[in-house]
Order: sequence, then structure tokens, then C-alpha cells
Amino acid sequence: MNGPQISNMNNLAEILFFLTVCFIACNDSQKAEEQPPNIIIIVADDLGYADMSIATLSDDVKTPNIDRIANIGARFTETYVNSPICNQSRTGIITGCYPQRLGSYWYGSEGLHDDRFITIPELLKQKNYATGYIGKIHYGRHDRDTSQRSFPLNHGFDYFFGHTSARKHYFHHKKEIEDAFLKTKKEHDKWGQSLRQGSLWENKSMLDTIDFLTKLIGEKSRNFIKKNKKTPFFLQIAFNAAHNFTHQLPEDYLKKNNLSGYHDWDPAVEDYYEWYKQGRFPNNEEGRAHFLGQVHYMDYEIGKILDQLEQGGLMENTMIFFISDNGGSTPIYANNHPLRGSKYLLYEGGIRVQLLAAFPKKYEGGKVFKNMVSAMDILPTICEEVELPIPSHVDGISILPLLNGENQKLKHEVLFWDTGHELAVRKGNWKLRKAFKDGHAQYEMVELELGEFLYNLKMDLGEQTNLIENNDSITKVLTDLYSEWKTRIQADSSRTGKQ
Repeated sequence: MNGPQISNMNNLAEILFFLTVCFIACNDSQKAEEQPPNIIIIVADDLGYADMSIATLSDDVKTPNIDRIANIGARFTETYVNSPICNQSRTGIITGCYPQRLGSYWYGSEGLHDDRFITIPELLKQKNYATGYIGKIHYGRHDRDTSQRSFPLNHGFDYFFGHTSARKHYFHHKKEIEDAFLKTKKEHDKWGQSLRQGSLWENKSMLDTIDFLTKLIGEKSRNFIKKNKKTPFFLQIAFNAAHNFTHQLPEDYLKKNNLSGYHDWDPAVEDYYEWYKQGRFPNNEEGRAHFLGQVHYMDYEIGKILDQLEQGGLMENTMIFFISDNGGSTPIYANNHPLRGSKYLLYEGGIRVQLLAAFPKKYEGGKVFKNMVSAMDILPTICEEVELPIPSHVDGISILPLLNGENQKLKHEVLFWDTGHELAVRKGNWKLRKAFKDGHAQYEMVELELGEFLYNLKMDLGEQTNLIENNDSITKVLTDLYSEWKTRIQADSSRTGKQ
């Protein structure tokens, strides 16, 4: 009698143990299912509209890893950034707002001085995200001041590696090199932009090294992902590529492609602007090859990051955005085909880019959207995905209804631009552009027509035909919309004394 009873009790214990294990496993599985997505934003610098092979607009560019993001996600071919230059556009990405709300119209702005405009990492801190910024920071003139809000550790980032400047030498990152360069400039009384050969930041410390910056950005990004793989993380990766000076390439690339290269500016032997012009279109026979070299190495590092996500089982639950900060810089041989214009200008070539957005766990890949969207939409899209309220002042819209198929007609009805020397408005197929000054265009060697212009982008994507004379009513509608927008923007910025 006792034997069978003991046996039954043992069986019951085994069943209870089995059920407990199943309950724990199911609970763990449910927790894993509920894990908020990791989020990565990759920002290229001055990448041309045609400079990704997935777009099939240029035969000489190969970007297999950027293409991977498009293939597992969606490509938005009518994406607009807030400016044809980097500091304004980057402000728009990180805040989801028109940068003019913060008084930013052109270079030398105040940056992220106003804490009313909460950033993506600050929002994600409410969900306990680990946050990192790796690469180029450029919001305004206070970026490198560690006491100012523009410094990344002061607007929501736990970790920062990179540089705080418009441009950065691709190999030289030592204070002594920059100091010697500046001394030579002074001794020879030469004017000219710095090549930014000084130290890199790691948090609030300065790091001296000689290494290829694109590779360093890739390595530091992978290190951050590895360190934070067990917790939801937000990582913004801002490559220096393909900003000038693109001739600064690894020697093996130059040799492999039979390139003689171009030299850095030497204030002891030449004037800056003469050196500057010779490196730019149409004077540099190797200019396109140099540009493509920088794109090649950026794409290679992106591939290593994607491989890490896949091998670590993180890809499915990672939301990835890829975007250029502005249109391609044609003086350094970016390709904006079929768009007119370049970085620095409010032609389509200066402000229209390709946005890639992927989240394999939830959204179907391989989609292409022609809806008019904005770089400002990244912030509200993230907010909706992680169930955070979208701040009321945000000018962007969530594009999740496009990604999940709920609203295929979603788009911005109207968008605005103002650089202080140009303004533009787009509503539907119509675009109004007014240009008042061309000093910057002349210096940067880009073509700009002054005056007032009205284009129908559906009929004239290349902005060749000015329709303003026969369309007074349309011109008035767009002009009035701009005036109303500018009044609202000035009211916002005047509250902090910035206009």
C-alpha cells in the first residue's frame, strides 16, 4: 500500500514541478515579447539623393548594407530635412521641431539652448532606455561647451564619443597636430577653415589618437550595443562620411583604385581658398572616387553593425532609421540626380533625402513610399512605437500608420524652410522658393538663381520652369501660409529672446 501512494505523490510532485517550469518559461517568454524595441538612428553627412544603390539612380555607387535596411524596412523617397545645412537639420531630427523655433536659421546658431524642446533621448529616459551618441554633434556654436545643453550628455545621452564641429579630419585626432597647424596659419598670416585635427570626445574627456574616424565610429557603436544588449537602448550614430574633406582616405583604398589622392591644406605654402577650389567640382578629377570611397567605408561599418544585431538576436526587436542630414554636396561630387541643386540651397537637391525605416519584428520590408514626410517625423514615430505621449510642440507626425498599413495616404500637407537668405514652402505638388542673397552659394561654388520661383514638382522635379507669372492665386496661398508659419515661429523663439 505504501509503495504506490509514495509513487503517486512523486508523480504529483513531478507534475507540479513541470507546470512551474512551464509557467516560468511562459512568463519569461511574455516578458521577452513585451521588451521595448532597441532604437538606432544612423545619420549620414552630405549623402546625395542618388548615392545609395537601392535607389537605382546612379550606376557607380554600391551600398549593400544601407540597402539591407531598405530591404527589411521601408524607403521614403519624398523625405525632407529642415535645412540644406547640418546644424539646423540635426536640431530638427533630435527635437521633432522646426529649428527656427529655437532661433536656428543658419550656421552659428544657439543650438539646443531651450529645454522646452525635449529631445529623443530625454523622452526615452522615461522608459529607462540606455542612450548613446557616437559621431558628429553639430547644433550650433555652443556644442563643445560641456556646461551647455547642446553638449550631448546634457540633453539625454548617457554616453558620447565623437566630435563637436561641422567637419573633422578623418585621421588626425590629436591636440598637438591641431595646435601646430594653427600656429603655422598664424605665422604665415593665412585665413582659412580649420581641418579640425584635434582630439575626440569620450564623454567629457578628450581622446588623442590617429585612426580612421569612420572605423572608430563603427567600433564604438558596436561596443555600445554589446554593453547594453540586455536592456532597451537608443543609439544615434552620426557618421562624418561623406562630408568634406573626402580625399582623406586609407592608403590601401587609394592604391586599389589607382588614385593619387589630394593633399591637406598647408598654410605655409598655399592660400586656403585656392586649395579649397582645387579639391571641388569641377577641378578634382578624382573627386567622385574620393566621395564614393567615404560612402564605401560608411556602408562597410553599417554592415558590421547589422551583422552584430543579427548574430546577437537583436535585429528583430530593433527599430532602425537611416537618413542624410541634408542633400548631397555636389562640390564634393555627391549625386542628387534627378534633383536640382546641392547642400546649402533650398532646391530639392539641398533638402530632399531618402529616409529608411525598419522594424523587422512588426513591419513588412521592401516597401517604397512617395508620401511627403519629414526628418521631424522620427521623434513622434518613436514616441508612438514605445507608447510615449508626443510633446504638443512637435511639428513632425508619426509615420507608423504608413509602416503598419493603417493609413497609406498619410503625409504632411505643407512644409516650410527658412535659412535667412532663402525661404521655401511646399504644399501638394507646388513649391514656392524665394532667394535673396547668394554670397554663400558663390563661396561654396554652387549655382543659385535669385528671385521668386514657383514650381510644379509633379511636372518639373528638376525645378527648371518658373510658373510664378501665371499663378498669382497659388503664389498668394503659399506666401500667406509662410507668413502665418513665420509669425508662429517668431512667437515661439521670442520667448527666449532668439529670433
